[in-house]
Amino acid sequence: MSISGRLRMAEDLWNHGVRLVAVLLLVTLVTACASRPPADDPEAVAEYEQLNDPAEPTNRAVFGFNQALDKAIIKPLAQGYRWLLPNPVRKGVHNFLSNLREPLTFLNDVLQGEVSRAGVTLGRFGINSTVGLLGLIDVAAEIGLPPHKEDFGQTLAVWGVGEGPYVMLPILGPSNPRDLIGRVVDYFLDPFNMWAEASNQDWAVPARTVLTAIDQRERLLDPLDDLEKSSLDFYVSIRSMSRQMRASEVRNADLPDDQLPNLGQNKDDFQIKTPEEASTSGTGYDFEFDPNAEETSASPAAN
Repeated sequence: MSISGRLRMAEDLWNHGVRLVAVLLLVTLVTACASRPPADDPEAVAEYEQLNDPAEPTNRAVFGFNQALDKAIIKPLAQGYRWLLPNPVRKGVHNFLSNLREPLTFLNDVLQGEVSRAGVTLGRFGINSTVGLLGLIDVAAEIGLPPHKEDFGQTLAVWGVGEGPYVMLPILGPSNPRDLIGRVVDYFLDPFNMWAEASNQDWAVPARTVLTAIDQRERLLDPLDDLEKSSLDFYVSIRSMSRQMRASEVRNADLPDDQLPNLGQNKDDFQIKTPEEASTSGTGYDFEFDPNAEETSASPAAN
């Protein structure tokens, strides 16, 4: 396919993607909006605005669908993946997938004006793609180049774009209008996707997507099980956790690929457990979340 043909296809897909996002948001917000509290109840109004979930009834219905799908298909696949492959192999797969994403992170680093972080990302990709055996070994982290992730949703936040209302997407999970647009843009920015399309490797993008989903779900098996057991309302806990994690990403709170944030009562204090702390925490893994902590939005704060 010629360059002009690919550009026309990209434009068509972009237009369809934007329309799909608009339709999803419109249907979600119109069909089942949570009632706004009366103006004479300022505390209720403040809580409603802080939660930023005007379509909660619909979001809960989608969340229920996602949970059913997860229990029937996704979680068993992740459990089988853990049972089949030893941890060093799974770690290598995770490193390989993360390395494939480094060029996209680099582009968003540049778009955000993060010159030093862009240099780290470029160095990581070069080192891990060669010395690290195509990314299977994270050599760069061992020599002082820690990983980080950036996407176009974060770039839009840096540019001052607000996140909009909370949305629960089928299969994809928690999101918001800003990150939905970011997903579409990232698809076209991602050099891996460009390579797959240009070389007619139709299997490459779906294969990476499925493998990434299984990898991520396997890494969250224990944390999400414990979170569900400790939560009075699992939907609320997931909403709070996802928004706090996204806010930390927007603020460039560096979260290592193999660790998740320790989100406590202070929503502005995103601590990271070391492997030693995780091994002595009583849980055996490095995720700790208080489902009763206040929610915070991923506001477009300066990075």
